[in-house]
Amino acid sequence: MPEQPAEVRRANFAEVNLGLEVQAAQVEAQRCLSCASSNCTKGCPVGVKVREFVELVLAGEYLAAARKIREDNVLPAITGRVCPQEDQCEGVCVIAKRGAPLAIGYLERFVADWERQSGQLGLPPNAPPTGKKVAVVGSGPAGLTCAGDLVQRGHHVTVFEALHELGGVLVYGIPEFRLPKEIVRQEVDNLAKMGVEFVTNVVVGKTVTVDGLLNEEGYSAVFIATGAGLPQFLNVPGEHLNGVYSANEFLTRVNLLKAFADDYDQPVFDCRDKEVAVVGGGNVAMDAVRTALRLGARKARLIYRRTEAEMPARKEEVKHAKEEGVEFLVLANPVAFLGDEKGWLKKARCIRMELGEPDASGRRSPKPMAGSEFEVDAEMAVIAVGTTANPLVQATTPDLKTRRGGYIEANADTMRTSKTGVFAGGDIVTGAATVILAMGAGRKAAASIHEYLRSGQWAPPPPTNPTG
Repeated sequence: MPEQPAEVRRANFAEVNLGLEVQAAQVEAQRCLSCASSNCTKGCPVGVKVREFVELVLAGEYLAAARKIREDNVLPAITGRVCPQEDQCEGVCVIAKRGAPLAIGYLERFVADWERQSGQLGLPPNAPPTGKKVAVVGSGPAGLTCAGDLVQRGHHVTVFEALHELGGVLVYGIPEFRLPKEIVRQEVDNLAKMGVEFVTNVVVGKTVTVDGLLNEEGYSAVFIATGAGLPQFLNVPGEHLNGVYSANEFLTRVNLLKAFADDYDQPVFDCRDKEVAVVGGGNVAMDAVRTALRLGARKARLIYRRTEAEMPARKEEVKHAKEEGVEFLVLANPVAFLGDEKGWLKKARCIRMELGEPDASGRRSPKPMAGSEFEVDAEMAVIAVGTTANPLVQATTPDLKTRRGGYIEANADTMRTSKTGVFAGGDIVTGAATVILAMGAGRKAAASIHEYLRSGQWAPPPPTNPTG
């Protein structure tokens, strides 16, 4: 994959990966063995027919390839950029046993980009209208996927978004240099052309309730896909200081309030020529620390309590961060933030960590080393250690069962909740996960909603919750 040189890209918000040219895509597609096992499709949470779309790429039928992908994945330009293919379709590719797997993600992106640049659109056909209305709460990956699948089945779908821009975490959480906002807007526009209706600035739980949608607005079913956007903190002294952000707030301010644009007032603390510390080791932490660099930080340091080997972030993101000059401080964790007399952050007091036995996630548990405290300069800090469920919809829907952490109880196979006609999926059920897993939940929900609308029967098995 061609990409911007590190010394250039660290100073701009343009996309890092530049996409495959036609010849490179053809050469890569020739590596596919068209094997009968279709492990790649089985490894994809939304079941993209990889072999079939790659064969269309080989034949030069790029628009048909886009149409084939959209039968299962309505957001190919997005997943081709941010999906962790190495852990899914590419991770089970047969040729990976002898070398590098087929670059399925790059080919998916190539097809979607070719389609967009050609001005054509490869949309699958919709079934005849059923007359049924479905409300989708949230325009993130789970909501968009569910809406796309349902409209193909002939249902009228309205997506309600609380913010002024559509896309959920795709627009407020992922930086421009990884996923340009124009790409998200184009995919949303494609869904609109398929027949999905979008309404912004509607806070379900405030502007309207779930019961209101079902009983007063005439919707036959509601799919809740509000994500898990409530930030977690370290709960250490000094987190109240000026200059300390949650990753959610920091990235949202940069993305939606355009902190990266020269002609906008700075909506975040000016970190130019300052030292910035980001706490965490996941993709969100990588996004935050690489964003700080692009905003002009003199030094951008990632503080992570395990080693690099345990980092949950994508390997490509770790590689890019290192190339751009991010400093990795591993086996360390902040125990306090220190400020000046005016309440501005100046330092982070950290403690050395050592790894013990594996925890529930399978990674070795970090333990503090007594007497190992030290301090690092930090004039801005971003806490990227996870999120929990936003409770608004649950609080205004009293007969909707939740579990620990405020997550909605939903059957893992059908996405049905304790409330008739209400489905839920994505991070609001599982806790924070990947874009493609949320999309997989959206697909399951769409199939289950369609069956409910077709049969009128509501008899879900006892809820089984994926762990968050």
